[in-house]
Amino acid sequence: MKKLLVVDDDDGVRELVCMALGGEYEVIEARQGGEGLRLARHHRPDLVFLDVLLPDISGIQVCRVMKSDPDLASTPVVMLTSMDQASDFGDATDAGADDYITKPFALATLSRTARNVLGGP
Repeated sequence: MKKLLVVDDDDGVRELVCMALGGEYEVIEARQGGEGLRLARHHRPDLVFLDVLLPDISGIQVCRVMKSDPDLASTPVVMLTSMDQASDFGDATDAGADDYITKPFALATLSRTARNVLGGP
């Protein structure tokens, strides 16, 4: 079973991701960016959903660190955030994010994005 890591300080968002994708993928959860990096290094997820605004370090910085780490650089990162300005999207793209979903989001969007990134029906 493929692994997803969702890094978001909002319990409700993590629960929605688990509800939408938990039947198809193993979902690992982190509340902070540092914890997300540690879990990414340990579990080597196939896909990361990453919030931009986190209590310790920003999701943009987490993405930069992941994309500069040879062991994690190929891991797809999808930003999952309420930040919806063009400059926010540009910052995420510059950091190496593979996709960008704005909150609020439809559960079908998460499923479609995971399938597009990971392959599948």
